[in-house]
Amino acid sequence: MQRKKRRSKSTTVCLLTTLFAALLLIACDQKQQTAPPRPAPQVSFVTMQPEKLMLTSQLPGRTAAFRTAEIRPQVSGLIQKRLFTEGGMVRAGETLYQIDPAPFQIAVNNAAAALKRSESLLPSVRSRAERFEELLAAKAVSQQDYDDAVAALIQVEADILVWQAAVQAARINLGYTRVTAPISGRIGKSNVTDGALVAAYQPLPLATIQQLDPIYVDVPQSTTDLLSLKRRLQDGRLQHGIDQNQVELLFEDGTPYPLAGELQFSDVTVDPTTGSVILRALFANPDGMLLPGMFVQAVIKDGENAQALLIPQQGVARDPKGNPYALIVAADSTVEMRPLTLDRAIGSSWLVTAGIRAGDKVIVEGLMMLRPKTQVNATPFQSAETTSTPSSVTN
Repeated sequence: MQRKKRRSKSTTVCLLTTLFAALLLIACDQKQQTAPPRPAPQVSFVTMQPEKLMLTSQLPGRTAAFRTAEIRPQVSGLIQKRLFTEGGMVRAGETLYQIDPAPFQIAVNNAAAALKRSESLLPSVRSRAERFEELLAAKAVSQQDYDDAVAALIQVEADILVWQAAVQAARINLGYTRVTAPISGRIGKSNVTDGALVAAYQPLPLATIQQLDPIYVDVPQSTTDLLSLKRRLQDGRLQHGIDQNQVELLFEDGTPYPLAGELQFSDVTVDPTTGSVILRALFANPDGMLLPGMFVQAVIKDGENAQALLIPQQGVARDPKGNPYALIVAADSTVEMRPLTLDRAIGSSWLVTAGIRAGDKVIVEGLMMLRPKTQVNATPFQSAETTSTPSSVTN
């Protein structure tokens, strides 16, 4: 009897438990049926509008003197005196060093004396040759005597020419004892002092003069960037502006140089070690702010893009492979994914060359958990950055 009572009680508990679970399932099902639908995600978008931009490239470079002259002696001798101030400005033709002129003055005097001696012999030798010519016609002298007289005349005339050249050479060497500046510019330190012995055309220069106004800026540009720029110009994506050759300069600390320069030329040889070519720009340097060898940044104009599309960086995402893409609000208010081709960063935006068109609505807010074909509630994005249009951009 007790065993039957226990079975009856256990059966009752099971029935009650099953009934309670069924009631819970019915209640949950009714609750799910009465739950409101999930609203569409709220997103903000920016409408792409073409902008007119001047694209530039900021490249590192170094300054170089417009002209450089290494001062070397053209005759050997002792330096009597240095006649310039180290680090100062010198003018073309100004005497920099004085070499002891005494030996060269003696050479001039010796050559002049020999020339005068030869010139003194010329009248008598010429008269003798003329008289022998008359006597030869009268057969008063032999042909040999006449030939000897003519040969003596020719020899004296040749000696005169030799000594004239010797006098001229001696005077030139005497002039070389004044070592002068071949160009105007700033001269550096002197490598010799008074009393130093120097040799003609020695390897070590006495000093170096550099013309710093104007001054060059040499900028290396990779051949990859150069070819890309040429392709964009050829297919019309970029156009040359009126002031295309104008170059701006930044010092190493980012301070702008007050005067604009002009692009002179692009080198025709590629450096095999760096794979780059040299672009040379010319800058006025009246105050001497630029010195040779300074590290600077040159801002060079690539060209003008009349239909540039700028997309805010917050609207660009990347897939697991690192490829950029953007989410677009389609005409039916659904999300569409577009792969992008990016050119360069411009401030807080990307310059896009492929993937979007003018009029596309790029989502910049509410991107979390969005998937293609998702229905969204899109509103325009309000920001001061989206309304500003830069006039010039730098790579």
